[in-house]
Amino acid sequence: MSVVIIGGNECMERQYKDLCQEYRCRAKVFTKMNGGFKNKIGSPDLMVLFTNTMSHKMMRCALSETKGQNTVIARCHSSSVTALKAILETHTQ
Repeated sequence: MSVVIIGGNECMERQYKDLCQEYRCRAKVFTKMNGGFKNKIGSPDLMVLFTNTMSHKMMRCALSETKGQNTVIARCHSSSVTALKAILETHTQ
């Protein structure tokens, strides 16, 4: 299963990826909107949006790229590892 995490804390990027590996998921983490952001998202099975730590522009861009695909979108206000764990437990079963 492929997971794209958008938002979150830059210093926790490694922890997000490690947690996804525990659930046998390949993860891409985007904490900032860099150049070519649209092209790097791809077509993931699950997209996690940490809404507290991302801009509106970044959210609109991410949602428009996955529109029309079979991507499950999970929004969470908190960007903690515990919140990500709860999302992964719900969607990877």
